[in-house]
Amino acid sequence: MEKVFIYWDNSNIFISAQEVAIEREGMTARHRVRVHFRNLLELAHAGREIEHAIAVGSIPPELRHVWNRLENEGVNVLLLERGAMQGREQGVDQALQTAMLRDAFDYNGNPGIAVLLTGDGSGFADGVGFHADLERMHKRGWRIEVLSWRHSCNRRMREWADQNGKFIALDDFYDSITFLEPPAPGQPIADPRHPIPVDLDSRP
Repeated sequence: MEKVFIYWDNSNIFISAQEVAIEREGMTARHRVRVHFRNLLELAHAGREIEHAIAVGSIPPELRHVWNRLENEGVNVLLLERGAMQGREQGVDQALQTAMLRDAFDYNGNPGIAVLLTGDGSGFADGVGFHADLERMHKRGWRIEVLSWRHSCNRRMREWADQNGKFIALDDFYDSITFLEPPAPGQPIADPRHPIPVDLDSRP
């Protein structure tokens, strides 16, 4: 069985999740929605063996223990202080892209399945960025899967993934891979929302 290699750009996934939350659950959901890391990881590997996984995100103190759980499941986690993400977004992208290219080189004779969690397809025209590196891996025999929100995924990358691998819309798993925290003190009263189990039978 081919092994799975996961490349997870959490800031891209989370920011887009906030926009989907507003659409589905109202404006107040923007500040309460969170990504359920374990369920998203389950959606990414879909029961297949993980050979290598790297996730990049931020470290508000209340989420550190969640990232720790991912590390315990074999995910290599690269964390930046909250507030530092904006000026270091290019560095974050490059860290993930470097991991992709290293895996493509190290597993040259035994390619696997590259599962990319981001919608960022910028840089393709210049031969750089996630989309360009996915094409490089595909030419070396890798299978490709892109997991992203429909509205925020680069159109060219989505169409290419549809034609050459799989595009998996996170929108279809919104209730499983996100949850709503209780409102902060002073905010309107609202119930939390807990995630439902991931239905892998619905995964393309």
